[in-house]
Amino acid sequence: MKQIYPASITGKGAGFATGGSVLDHAFGQSDAYTLGVEEEYMLLDGETFDLVQHIDTVLAAVSGHELEPRINPELMQSVLEIATPVCRTPADIEQQLRKIRAYVSEVARGEGMRVGSAGTHPFSLFERQRITARDRYRNLVDQLQYVARRELIFGMHVHVAVDEAEKAIQVVNGLVAHLPALLALSASSPFWRGEPTGLSSSRQMVFAAFPRSGPPPRFKDYADYAAVVGQLEKTGCIADYTHIWWDIRLHPRLGTIEIRICDATTRLDDVVALTAYCQALVKHYCEVHDGGGTIPSYHRILTTENKWLAARYGLEAPVMDLATGRRNRVAVAQLIRRTLKEIEPHARELGADRELGGVHEILARGNGADRQLRIFNANRDIVEVVREIADATEVPAPVAA
Repeated sequence: MKQIYPASITGKGAGFATGGSVLDHAFGQSDAYTLGVEEEYMLLDGETFDLVQHIDTVLAAVSGHELEPRINPELMQSVLEIATPVCRTPADIEQQLRKIRAYVSEVARGEGMRVGSAGTHPFSLFERQRITARDRYRNLVDQLQYVARRELIFGMHVHVAVDEAEKAIQVVNGLVAHLPALLALSASSPFWRGEPTGLSSSRQMVFAAFPRSGPPPRFKDYADYAAVVGQLEKTGCIADYTHIWWDIRLHPRLGTIEIRICDATTRLDDVVALTAYCQALVKHYCEVHDGGGTIPSYHRILTTENKWLAARYGLEAPVMDLATGRRNRVAVAQLIRRTLKEIEPHARELGADRELGGVHEILARGNGADRQLRIFNANRDIVEVVREIADATEVPAPVAA
């Protein structure tokens, strides 16, 4: 069996240029389609459900535990990031996340806190957050100033291993058209600073202020990508490629495609469904490439417009059907159903057809933003919204075999 990419998938501050060549990468050094997931959780006061600046308390509490390497700080002290080990299937991801969520929830409760997973905290203010005492984060704030200080948002990233660098470039080009679908399925941030924004994903609007964010440009090949990254690095614009924050990006050090568009997702079942969707999509485009087919890609203006519509309207977004070029717009949910029919055979081959079925459930009951708004509209109680996020984030630990 091939070497599996590093157990920690965060890749924070780690450039990958062994031998001085930006072309160096780990594509092909792991089994294709293996997975890793990162989630960012809110640290919440156990009574008020406001954010608390207690990441150091959590890190001290997990010191020495087997899951300590999976638990990390983020830019702000009210944020906890977790990362799974490398997994083969979405079912494996579910088992790992169930264990990690149960553990961090237990640790948080022991310290008078709760954890929650959503794209934004519905009412906490970024002005009250403290920056984590790490050089990476201090440097980021020094460079980006207000843009970084305002970044009180939470995401979920899915890594999928690909066996060739050239293939990975073309697969990313194809995946860009699916950004609106992934955002609509995961959107869970309808509130910002205590107010309903009218958006399904306020997180996307906040993060759009970051440089080197949004949909990636179309690259001709890996050398084209490497030349762009190399120019940014050698001129000192970025320390390494992990400071490129596109919605989908290559992660050469890990040999993965990293899908970063998703809001932090509250329900574990939805995280697993989205992971299965991403894995099957990557496999689909890899096989198109292997078969000599053409992977379609579209102008960034068009994909960005569809992404905006998904951020605004969620699963009801009236998006352009770029694949058919039809004159009238269609609901993004319709495109998702069409994609599901196309990738379901791939999910079966990956042993993930049950998990992919969770996407149908999201379409039937709505995304996280829909649930938050239903709760808020019942009593106009925004604290109740956060309490429900915390309750839905927690899961029981997996039963030992």
